[in-house]
Amino acid sequence: MNKSCNDYHILIFIKTNALAKIKIKLMDAHMTHFYHPTVNTQLQHRPQITTSQLFRVWGEAVSTRYDTLASQFRPLFEQIKQHALQREQRHELPIEQIQWLKDSGFTRLRLPKAYGGYEATLPELFALLIELAEADSNFPQILRIHFGFTEDVLVSQDPLFQQRWLERLARGDTIGSAWSEGGTESIHAFKTHLSTDESGKIRLNGEKYYTTGSLYANWVEVGVTDLHGESSTVIVPRHAQGVEILDDWNGFGQQLTASGTARFTDVLVDPSEFLPEGTRFKYSAAFYQLIQLAIITGLIRAATYDVSAAVAKRTRNYSHANTPLVQNDPQILQVVGQIRTAAYTAGVLVEKVAQSLERTYSAALDSHSASEADLNALAELESAQAQGVITQLALDASTLLFDALGASAADKKYGFDRYWRNIRTLASHNPRVFKARIIGDFSVNGTLPPYQWRIGDTSKIEAQAEQSTLNNASSVSLTPT
Repeated sequence: MNKSCNDYHILIFIKTNALAKIKIKLMDAHMTHFYHPTVNTQLQHRPQITTSQLFRVWGEAVSTRYDTLASQFRPLFEQIKQHALQREQRHELPIEQIQWLKDSGFTRLRLPKAYGGYEATLPELFALLIELAEADSNFPQILRIHFGFTEDVLVSQDPLFQQRWLERLARGDTIGSAWSEGGTESIHAFKTHLSTDESGKIRLNGEKYYTTGSLYANWVEVGVTDLHGESSTVIVPRHAQGVEILDDWNGFGQQLTASGTARFTDVLVDPSEFLPEGTRFKYSAAFYQLIQLAIITGLIRAATYDVSAAVAKRTRNYSHANTPLVQNDPQILQVVGQIRTAAYTAGVLVEKVAQSLERTYSAALDSHSASEADLNALAELESAQAQGVITQLALDASTLLFDALGASAADKKYGFDRYWRNIRTLASHNPRVFKARIIGDFSVNGTLPPYQWRIGDTSKIEAQAEQSTLNNASSVSLTPT
């Protein structure tokens, strides 16, 4: 009997489909032989404490000594990691663990060796912050202002201020923040202010919000309107009379950073503890932003390890999956690969921006004002460019990870949701939508980025503008000429 072309097509389809099914079964049974070389390597998909960054497959270390430096802290990071989820679920503030970091010398990373430091470069610092964030993302944010203030000390042109604070930092003191006010304060001035009492002593009064790290710190740097009506910063002891730090941060992410309220009531201010705006380290905007990006990078790394481990041990599967075992399903492996790729890319970008900041730091030490201006602009633009890429990659990855797992992954006990919550919270700092515009403005018009910015209530500015428009309109003569 003659067969039509359609009959042959059907036979070919049946045979091809059957072969495909056989091939899938063979791949599932012998996945190792299909995908893995038989040689042994030092690469670690589940790294030990002693595994170098290179063999963790996160790229070559930022310096030849980096792994030696990191090895002093990795056991401590592992300790911190062990109960990170439990601390968040029970809202247990990591006061003891922050003290571990102080005792280990981690808070002295950037200090000269003469002051108990490690003279870490900025690329080394940020690589370590990524590893700390991988263990618990709250910790590097708690110490964010502390490391920024350390830069102030290192580049200070005031020898007395520098010596005093090198000694304090050397003994393990840390600094917290009290800058934003979170209410109806003007965008141009702080409500928190200084005044003099009857005896002529300077007093601090006001209330702040987003006081990240202050609850754990020895000192608090406070943004104020000074005695002359200018913006300035004063530093007061965390436990001074009149200082009250509340654990009332109500954000859905970074819940243990204690980024809540600080109240200052007639706090005595030491006249020597002032930092006028013009004296702060000039690369601060890019520096503080890069800490956020380093934390996000650490979170994606942690998510990579968590989702990989969950997929590897998962025994439940769907009837319409590609393979009986989830760990061999090519679609699931693709999802995990995308998450790890995001983590790798983020790490590379953080390192590049850290190199830019290191150049800016060197220029600040050399007091080369012309090159310093160029390098500050470079650091800010590079930080902004990295921010746009890293935040999007991380937000996508922290959502995508659920595609590699079943509905059970939504169970709160696993805490997979904390990756998205923490990344989203961190990504909301210094909105990336404005950074993208700034990059575009430079690309099209050559406009340099702003190095500092403020946030506050702008409704009065708008009302004043409207009133000015009305006044101008009423003064215009309507009599025809």
